Amino acid sequence: MAQTSGTAAGDVVRRILHVSDAMRHFMEADLAELGLTPAVARALHELDPDRPLPARDLAERLGCDPSNITLLVDKLERLDLVRRQVDPADRRLRTLVVSDEGRRVRDRVSRIVSDSRLLAPLTEDELATLRTLMWKVSDGGCPLEPPLT
Repeated sequence: MAQTSGTAAGDVVRRILHVSDAMRHFMEADLAELGLTPAVARALHELDPDRPLPARDLAERLGCDPSNITLLVDKLERLDLVRRQVDPADRRLRTLVVSDEGRRVRDRVSRIVSDSRLLAPLTEDELATLRTLMWKVSDGGCPLEPPLT
């Protein structure tokens, strides 16, 4: 493995943090226009509109304690993005169903999360190179899904 210069590595880390902060700023501002926090948006994004999901499974996907998921689901429900429904296969179980409004908002959240305005100046080749390098860095020990906070 090649040794990198401390100065070059430090500059790259600072640039990654700067870009990450800018992306987070844009994303949070866009989500706020929808009346969503990043946590609520991530929860909605994790739900499949065509497959009801038990709240405990959503908690697992989000990497949070099942006891904390109730408040998040309450917010989703209050915003009319999901509804709780009794599972016909197991009446003791309640699943989360994405509402029509939830589908619409989820589509907008997907577009916000995929927003590439900061990457617009890059050519297709530059974008492909950046993608390869970012995958290489993340494969070096970066968590698969950092929490969206």
